[in-house]
Amino acid sequence: MTVSNKTSKRNINGVLLLDKPIGISSNTALQQVRRLFQAQKAGHTGVLDPLASGLLPICFGEATKFAQYLLDADKAYTATLKLGEASSTGDAEGEIIDYCTNNVSLSDFQAACSALTGKIRQVPPMFSALKHEGKPLYEYARKGIVIERKARDIEIYRIDVQHFDYPQAIIDVSCSKGTYIRTLSEDIAKHCHTFAHLTALRRTKTAGFQIEQSHSLPKLAALNEQERDTLLLPCDILLQHFPAIQLNDQAIQTLRFGQKLAYQPHFVLPEQRQQPIRAYNQNQEFIGLIEFNEQKQYFQSIRLMNTQQAAA
Repeated sequence: MTVSNKTSKRNINGVLLLDKPIGISSNTALQQVRRLFQAQKAGHTGVLDPLASGLLPICFGEATKFAQYLLDADKAYTATLKLGEASSTGDAEGEIIDYCTNNVSLSDFQAACSALTGKIRQVPPMFSALKHEGKPLYEYARKGIVIERKARDIEIYRIDVQHFDYPQAIIDVSCSKGTYIRTLSEDIAKHCHTFAHLTALRRTKTAGFQIEQSHSLPKLAALNEQERDTLLLPCDILLQHFPAIQLNDQAIQTLRFGQKLAYQPHFVLPEQRQQPIRAYNQNQEFIGLIEFNEQKQYFQSIRLMNTQQAAA
């Protein structure tokens, strides 16, 4: 999601790692940060529910061009479950709609976590931002309308049980994009022949960033403008998982004109070139993302930095 403020005078570029508090939406957190920085343009990368806290990268200016690449990143969460109770929303915001008195042992719970580790299929919950005919599913869910959802392939890399004292359990989850932790919690409970819902959720990692690198809203509010600006990471920090290439000014100009850039022998091609490539000039300044056509031996731009904006 991207927002603009036409009256703002600050064209700033970069990435801020925000520690979103519980109780507010990702968009509300974005608006508060944008006002603190007096930023003309800002967007976040991946929604966290109001119930959830944790790592929410905020992109400013030119960085918003590359925010989409964080949406596909792996993530990690710390989740607190209450076993024996099913919620209408899968979390503490909903009403308790069912109970189960079956006791669950630690060994049973660990076995269920192991069974759901690896490549699995998951049905997205009704209370989610997935769209159906242009509307998010949660709008249908609030009206009591159930929309059929197709199971999706996801991967749970690991589930570590940090605490277990029935009916409460705390787990650390590392997972692929598109994973719904509330659904995972319900599925773990099903393996234990009971119910569960989330009572707390915290995102601790995304795309190589860790919660320890993030900054809270109170901390940001206590700083002056110059101090806040020093917390911004460069735009290309979002793209470090892609290979890189250095190009001369003439080659960069060709790409900026929207033209195809023919391969030349002096170009040092990265080994992995079947994916976007980070392009830099000879001063190691980030130019943008390009791609290489192996068959026809040319480069073309995907998204390039606006150097006038980036220098502002």
